[in-house]
Amino acid sequence: MTITLERPTARRKETPAPRGNSGQYAIESRGLNIYYGAFHAVRNVEMKVARRKITAMIGPSGCGKSTVLRCFNRMNDLIPSARIEGEVRFQGENIYADYVDSVEVRRRIGMVFQKANPFPKSIYDNVAWGARINGFNGDIDNLVERSLRGAALWDEVKEKLHQSALGLSGGQQQRLCIARAIAVEPEIILMDEPASALDPIATLRIEDLMQELAKDYTIIVVTHNMQQAARVSDFTAFFSVDEQRTGHLVEFGPTDQIFTNPSDQRTEDYITGRFG
Repeated sequence: MTITLERPTARRKETPAPRGNSGQYAIESRGLNIYYGAFHAVRNVEMKVARRKITAMIGPSGCGKSTVLRCFNRMNDLIPSARIEGEVRFQGENIYADYVDSVEVRRRIGMVFQKANPFPKSIYDNVAWGARINGFNGDIDNLVERSLRGAALWDEVKEKLHQSALGLSGGQQQRLCIARAIAVEPEIILMDEPASALDPIATLRIEDLMQELAKDYTIIVVTHNMQQAARVSDFTAFFSVDEQRTGHLVEFGPTDQIFTNPSDQRTEDYITGRFG
């Protein structure tokens, strides 16, 4: 089902037909440049992210991975000094076009942050909140259960749905945030180092969950963990920085290729620990 990204008050425009093979891609960046004030943070990123696959974004600190990730659902709009040039195309539309509603973009392209951020509400209300504010009028109990099952959390919390979400462990809180994200039925889930603050057991549970979710969602994950990228992702994008500290995409391709036979020496140097 196609859902328009236009503002409700905007005059209806015809959706441009996808070009070439863009139908196989969940989201594309074209000539993406990102600035914070006068600082050129990221330059000329061209990415085509495959549908219902896991794409990992790796690279040294400060190379723009998270900045690019946040561009994919316009989270950088919330930073006053940030501006972009170029396009990010979703469903054949540039999400930065004037008529596009950024709130609707964020509903269709959800995000899970590095630090779990459950609301100071019950487990139930955390999951139901997004659906309610988006006008959901179906069976909310069923939606909460389905979302918690989708996040592999239902069996652990079904007897305490009306207890505070803040009483959950760190790993459970992160899975709750994933349940909250999928409750509004996005097409893409962005994850910014979702397991970096978790212990190894909780990390493996998040990785297993990511692979399960990829059956129904496109996942783009930023990670500093090379082993994690190699374990869970289908595609990997390696970012680096130049002498001006501007981030750029060095290499993007199937994960097996990136980790075993990269085409750029900088990629091999980073993966093998020679720099970064």
